[in-house]
Amino acid sequence: MTWTLSEQFETDGGIIRWARLGDGRDPMVLVHGTPYSSFLWRDIAPALALEHTVFVFDHLGYGQSDQKEGQDLTLAAQSRRFVELLAHWELSGPRVVANDIGGAIVLRALLLDGATYSDLTIFDAVSGGAWERGLFALIRTHPEVFDELPGYAHESLVTSHLNNATHLGFRPDVLKAHLAPWLGPEGQAAYYRQYRQLSESDTKPYEAKLAEIAVPVKLLWGREDRILPPEYGTWLQERIPHAELHWIDDAGHLLQEDAPAQLLSHLLAGVTSGHGD
Repeated sequence: MTWTLSEQFETDGGIIRWARLGDGRDPMVLVHGTPYSSFLWRDIAPALALEHTVFVFDHLGYGQSDQKEGQDLTLAAQSRRFVELLAHWELSGPRVVANDIGGAIVLRALLLDGATYSDLTIFDAVSGGAWERGLFALIRTHPEVFDELPGYAHESLVTSHLNNATHLGFRPDVLKAHLAPWLGPEGQAAYYRQYRQLSESDTKPYEAKLAEIAVPVKLLWGREDRILPPEYGTWLQERIPHAELHWIDDAGHLLQEDAPAQLLSHLLAGVTSGHGD
């Protein structure tokens, strides 16, 4: 299954790979989370590109972007790089869509790092509060154990973690593509490297500012999300009072995989101020 990011952007920690789809109208930027890549948008981005110019990219340390020791992969660093990317693309107010830690990255960029958006859609995303939980919390607490895992055990762990994000399940070829960047000695090291650097200390500084967001915001949440259950969506809506909140039935953490038609419908409909459903 081919998904190629043909462009590159040099950063302080290595090369970010990205791609642009569409003809120049109404720019939209799609932001992935962990342990995923822009491959999540493989079906969504081409459909959106019929009406928008769509920008996709892999965060540093993920997917097709550089993975190496010493990279700063904190949410704060990824937020600064996101702002640099927007400047590189000469986008002053794009529509922005984010999932998982992509939510925290775009919120921090907006509230602390000077980014500007025309509107914002966030779904099943890290945003604030107490989100260091589950396997992620174990990796942060016991890094030395995970560093010593044999390759077969690591592959099984990552496979299980990926499968936990979808309510309906991956096709075998899709699961293989999501897994590929994290295999082998370099991929395994990169997997734990990025998780060890994710922290609530990078989301707390903007939590008090969430109510100050002035642009229209739409929140989407899978009712079957096992990674960030529905109460995380409610938490965020309570702090962005004008945000719409829409629940997606029979969908887990990855709407791109579980409910692509509903996700696409919401993105094409745009964002208004309201209470959602």
